[in-house]
Amino acid sequence: MKEGRRIYDNIRKFVKYIMTCNGAEIWTFVLAPILGLPIPLLPVHILWINLVTDGLPGLALAAESAEPDVMKRPPADPEESLFTRATGIHIVWVGLLMTAVTLGTQAWAIHIGDAHWQTMVFTVLSLSQLAHVMAIRSDVLIFRRGLFSNLPLVGAVLLTFGLQLLVIYLPAAQHIFRTQPLTLAELAICIGLAGVVFHAVEFEKLLKKGRMRKAY
Repeated sequence: MKEGRRIYDNIRKFVKYIMTCNGAEIWTFVLAPILGLPIPLLPVHILWINLVTDGLPGLALAAESAEPDVMKRPPADPEESLFTRATGIHIVWVGLLMTAVTLGTQAWAIHIGDAHWQTMVFTVLSLSQLAHVMAIRSDVLIFRRGLFSNLPLVGAVLLTFGLQLLVIYLPAAQHIFRTQPLTLAELAICIGLAGVVFHAVEFEKLLKKGRMRKAY
């Protein structure tokens, strides 16, 4: 029974991750021209994000261990949708947050005349999704869960991050993906902005915990 609940939870996490990331990509393309911004990404960038950034960490979510309270919860309703338990709300608001961070990066970089703005947008969106998967891997705060409790996921995130760096800095990959080498300052900004998503999802957990305490 415990294993069944763990598998169901991980399926829910996978759906939450993929739907949020895909939503962010769609919103980014839809809102950019409405806001008067150039097309933020090339088709090859989206292909990369869908195949690599979404794929590897998403698959590694299957190795996540059971939640601490997995056997204390009442049985799930067989008719229950995967989008209950505030999953749908999470998909929408985190997807929009990723979009805001991505388009904010684009607007700022273009405003200051940064010639690397498209590579920064590509990197921020990719790293935001990695930050997201690290946060949603558990319903409890990550520092309590343990950063390395799911080594396959940590490995997938590190591998994906390394591949992203290769796409940015390897000359052959730059030709294929139309990227430009970021300065250390630009890369640090991208990493910092991606971290906004991680901390926002962690804060969401605190709010949920506070509401549960009030309910009981």
